[in-house]
Amino acid sequence: QQSGRRYNLFLKRRLRIDKRHQSKDSIFFRDGVRRIDFVLSYVDDLNKEWEKKLERRKEFESNLQKAGLELETEDKKESEDGKIYFVKIHAPWEVLITYAEVLNIKVPIRENDIPSMVENPLDCMLSPLRLPEKVMHPEPDYFTAPFSKDKQELYLINDESTFFSPSMRNRIVNYILTRCPYGTEEGKKKFGIKRLLNNGTYSAAYPLHDCQYWKKANDPHCDNERYTLYMEWARFLRFYKEQPLDLIRKYYGEKIGIYFAWLGFYTEMLFLAAVVGLICFLYGLFTMDENMSSKEICDPAIGGEIIMCPLCDRECEYWRLNTTCMSSEYSHLFDNVATLFFAIFMGIWVTLFLEFWKRRQARLKYEWDLVDFEEEQQQLQLRPEYEAKCTQKKKNPVTQEMEPYLPVTSQAVRFCISGTTVLFWVSLIIASMIAVIVYRLAVYAAFASLMENTQGLQPIRGLLTPQLATSVTASCLNFVIIMILNFLYERIAIWITDMEIPRTHMEYENRLTMKMFLFQFVNYYSSCFYVAFFKGKFVGYPGAYTYMFNRWRNEECDPAGCLIELTTQLTIVMAGKQIWGNIQEAIVPWICNWWGRRKARNNPENLYSRWEQDHDLQTFGPLGLFYEYLEMVIQFGFITLFVASFPLAPLLALMNNILEIRVDSWKLTTQYRRPVAAKAHSIGVWQEILNGMAILSVVTNAFIVAFTSDMIPRLVYYYAYSENEDSPMSGYINNSLSVFQISDFPDRNKPKENPEDLVICRYRDYRYPPDHERRYLHSMQFWHILAAKLAFIIIMEHVVFIVKFFVAWMIPDVPADVKARIKREKYLTQKILHEYELEKLKERLCQGDKRATEKEFIATEGRMELSRAM
Repeated sequence: QQSGRRYNLFLKRRLRIDKRHQSKDSIFFRDGVRRIDFVLSYVDDLNKEWEKKLERRKEFESNLQKAGLELETEDKKESEDGKIYFVKIHAPWEVLITYAEVLNIKVPIRENDIPSMVENPLDCMLSPLRLPEKVMHPEPDYFTAPFSKDKQELYLINDESTFFSPSMRNRIVNYILTRCPYGTEEGKKKFGIKRLLNNGTYSAAYPLHDCQYWKKANDPHCDNERYTLYMEWARFLRFYKEQPLDLIRKYYGEKIGIYFAWLGFYTEMLFLAAVVGLICFLYGLFTMDENMSSKEICDPAIGGEIIMCPLCDRECEYWRLNTTCMSSEYSHLFDNVATLFFAIFMGIWVTLFLEFWKRRQARLKYEWDLVDFEEEQQQLQLRPEYEAKCTQKKKNPVTQEMEPYLPVTSQAVRFCISGTTVLFWVSLIIASMIAVIVYRLAVYAAFASLMENTQGLQPIRGLLTPQLATSVTASCLNFVIIMILNFLYERIAIWITDMEIPRTHMEYENRLTMKMFLFQFVNYYSSCFYVAFFKGKFVGYPGAYTYMFNRWRNEECDPAGCLIELTTQLTIVMAGKQIWGNIQEAIVPWICNWWGRRKARNNPENLYSRWEQDHDLQTFGPLGLFYEYLEMVIQFGFITLFVASFPLAPLLALMNNILEIRVDSWKLTTQYRRPVAAKAHSIGVWQEILNGMAILSVVTNAFIVAFTSDMIPRLVYYYAYSENEDSPMSGYINNSLSVFQISDFPDRNKPKENPEDLVICRYRDYRYPPDHERRYLHSMQFWHILAAKLAFIIIMEHVVFIVKFFVAWMIPDVPADVKARIKREKYLTQKILHEYELEKLKERLCQGDKRATEKEFIATEGRMELSRAM
């Protein structure tokens, strides 16, 4: 019986193979002529919603055909698992030219005759990084103009089947799908493929890849662009090669193309920051032996004789300063003169990055025909959800047409709910950060007591101080909380943005971006801000310590400073985020696709069609690119806001981004369905976010150098308080520690034991000694140092800001040659169009057309003269 079943299954497969004459990679209808521009899939499950879904599909597909689209359905018996129906959609020429005019799509009218730019003399040196010309520029450069049905003979239409690229075709079909009605429910008109996907009427909607990524298609009409992208771009072994941006734009659309252009440019600029940061780190490494502060701390005759006050109340003992010898030596790696130079350098670097990116973006706008895209984007990308949910209409003062709108009262209520929700979640982050601080305070005493009293930890006590142990464990806990809150908030942010019903796609993305960035900013950076600007600043002094909630004693910084702890926090959160991000982006989709295709691999290849292969891939989604930008912008914050504490941060970011480009390209090319092509003329609201972070980074780095590092106190000592001319920094450690009389300890703070009958202990502060008339009050040196810190912040900020604004003023946003090319192209395009109109008028006059009046002829010639003058 079992062998009979196998035989029947074999016959069924044999019939399917014989029936299918096309290659499994075919991207055409059964006739082999009409191209598949989009695919819809559904499972015909017999549940209680079955009849309703069937009616919706019939109505929807009928309306698609009325709109001019051609459909071809693959029965579920033809699918690999025998359950899924596939509806293949083809847009014929008439539909394409109609919607090309509606969407204002620019198409070629003449090959570009403007000479290319002068070649860079360094091109020969960079040739190993170059890709072949046919990959970098897959099509000639043309003058373009918005398509018009009435002027078809004006455009370079050599072949109607290839005139519109596949990305243009799927963009047009998607536009129709998002606006096609499928019936009336509950008295409301329902339309759009998104709603049908949400209610389960269809299971997927996607355009097709043109071939398999690992080998070319058998069909000679296939462009094999996916294969080219995989071989030349999406493999890690090509990490040193430039990106084929024109091919990316042609295959995936301008929106994805401009993301990879920005990511590549950001990575190139990081190379300079990484080199300078590495030099600063090496300076700290090579001058470790010259650091007088760590020498004094490690010296048994100095640091070994200084008895420090207990790190916690009652349980902790007195300890010797030289136990922090190794941590003080390592802190010099990041807390040295080079730190100041690097902080100033990064303030200028970030300005250069943003200004040069504007120039690069302007060049791409010209090359990709996006110069006049802003107005088109605002007018044509009205969200179908907005049209569906806004039942009231009013006249548009610009177009004088009735269009849907959301009443002001409804907008106000929705914004109030949205704002309250965002504030609640930001408060939740702050509460979680306070919880981590409480954890730090609670376990700090335990670590201090454990490390002072347990001889088993003796081998690592020099490096693993209580401060560092607390910082490492708290950073790991904080990272886990960050990931959990991110996971929850992402869904909340999308829900409240949907509830606001933004009018356009651009408005929707901008609102979601601001909500997500605000949350991520607080989530990722709050712990770093705590360590940088609050830890160790509000400690009090022995006998009058400051307590959180009147229970936990506030943390002190290490005698070598808090900078090493900020570096630890930054490294764990930044590196952890990058590792986790790469796991999410690469490994998870690969596992999901492997699991989904494991059965299909056992079937004959002839049965596994192109639309089925793509159906089994992951969905990139409309917000896929949003998360990529968000990840990189958060990383940008780490390397700019806190770079003074960790000069190696740009190097870590550079290594991550080299991997990130190839991981993103690999997953997009191999693991995801082909995204619907979309246009974008810039990186959008992310540009303003980057500008804001660039300004904030100057302030944060000035404060880190002033208040978190020990640079200013050392400089004040060097110039004002040093008494040794031969070695100005000798005696600094003794000078920076105040004296406390042990008999002045209240019972709450006093250690249980004092085995050596100590009389005094030292603590990190600038206060008068117990025998002074102003005992335990801040000394004059404290106020000198505070004044020096504030003066440094003001001077550094003003110097960096002046240089930043000067650099920004010196570098124009649009290169001069691009400006000239834009003007030249506009002039030539207008000339071509006007000449065309003039020829048409002449023909009509010759044919005796009375409507073609002499005035119309003169007006056309006048427009030509005006365009020449312009």
